[in-house]
Amino acid sequence: MAKKSAVNRNERVKQLVKRHAGKRDALKAIANDETKPVEERFEARLKLAELPRNSSPVRIRNRCEVTGRPRGYYRKLRMSRISLRDLGSHGLIPGLVKSSW
Repeated sequence: MAKKSAVNRNERVKQLVKRHAGKRDALKAIANDETKPVEERFEARLKLAELPRNSSPVRIRNRCEVTGRPRGYYRKLRMSRISLRDLGSHGLIPGLVKSSW
């Protein structure tokens, strides 16, 4: 089980990303638009830099939904390899057959 503080921090980052997503997208669109004047694009970049760092989506860490483990994460199942093996061994994941010999 991961530290609760790490899992909670990641949840706060997710909320911050959600809160600033619209403003961030608008500023990025202005900053990347080649047809706009250079001054306006530069101003958009400065405003983008003033937003909180944790409002950037790349700062979200993929974590297991079951244990909070940050490594060995399967995106499709949203869980770690260890949790997948445990649940698969207990027959809780439909269609998954764990081989052992």
